[in-house]
Amino acid sequence: MAHGKRLFFTVTNDLVFDQRMTRICTSLAGAGYTVTLVGRRHRDSPALTEQPYRQRRLNTWFRRGRSFYIEYNLRLLFFLLFQPMDGLCAIDLDTILPVYLISRLRRKTRLYDAHELFCEMQEVVTRPNVYKLWKKIERFAVPRFRHGYTVNGHIAAEFKKMYGVNYAVIRNMPLLNEDPVPPPARPLPPAPFFLYQGAVNEGRCFETLIPAMQHVPAPLIICGDGNFMAQARALVRQYRLEEKVIFLGMIPPGELPAITRAARAGITLFDRRGISNYYSLANRFFDYMHAGIPQLAVNYPAYREINNSCPVAVCIDEPGIGEIAGALNQLLDNTGLHRTLADNCKQARLRYNWQEEQQLLIRLYQEIFN
Repeated sequence: MAHGKRLFFTVTNDLVFDQRMTRICTSLAGAGYTVTLVGRRHRDSPALTEQPYRQRRLNTWFRRGRSFYIEYNLRLLFFLLFQPMDGLCAIDLDTILPVYLISRLRRKTRLYDAHELFCEMQEVVTRPNVYKLWKKIERFAVPRFRHGYTVNGHIAAEFKKMYGVNYAVIRNMPLLNEDPVPPPARPLPPAPFFLYQGAVNEGRCFETLIPAMQHVPAPLIICGDGNFMAQARALVRQYRLEEKVIFLGMIPPGELPAITRAARAGITLFDRRGISNYYSLANRFFDYMHAGIPQLAVNYPAYREINNSCPVAVCIDEPGIGEIAGALNQLLDNTGLHRTLADNCKQARLRYNWQEEQQLLIRLYQEIFN
């Protein structure tokens, strides 16, 4: 048993929309740990929702860039310095330094939860100075985190190759929920429509997805926000798709399943530049599966492995304009294929769900702290 061990988890995002951390913290709290999740407060942050774990948001003057990371890491360092704890976990590279320093100063157990290969994300790897800085941090810190986990075996193998660490695999899957989902709470375009949900960031192929919608006779809804939002809106204006590509912004997790289930299909695309994208296993891939809708996905290793075992997606090798439009039209027009993929989703979610995956997480923490 956990015997009330006190764990702190650190992120740089707002806590309300982080479904992966909600699941992880809820599972560990249910296993007997006293859990605190620490994140940032935006000026427009919604109120925190009640959870079975503690939540703390730190204020910052800066919102992005190097100034934000310096300020947030300093605030996090001083916050953690005086908190009673038995262990702490850095979520991705952007909070790893204060977690490392506190664990050394206070002789506490430390873990690293790598959602991705941070330095190999497109928005990092395409900026040489930014890449050099984060790579220095990674080379210093990751080998000093003996305990850790990531989202699939391909990324775990990269960490082993680069730094000699043996990280567990805890995939990011939704809870299996068979309860009926109410109709969407907000107006949506008439069916059929396609859906992209998640971060609107560089490397998600909006440069080709948005122009591809010129050749698809159905609208696209985008639920999310990120560092590519301004460019995405500009692309919509450039191609005069204001009536066809609809931005809904950040959607509360409680509302999103109803929108997802109403879609004809979901979209999971990544640019091949940067091995973090190539080895990704996005949350949305499983969210679409659990909603019972097919999806368009890239034919990269993690998606290919799952799709080969139980086809739930149309996978394309290259996310070009023609390939995307062709696949979306196939999902629109081929009713037999659509029905088969949708039926497979209902079977696949019985295997790929958080109820199964959380057992690996709890066992890992028990081995570390017992």
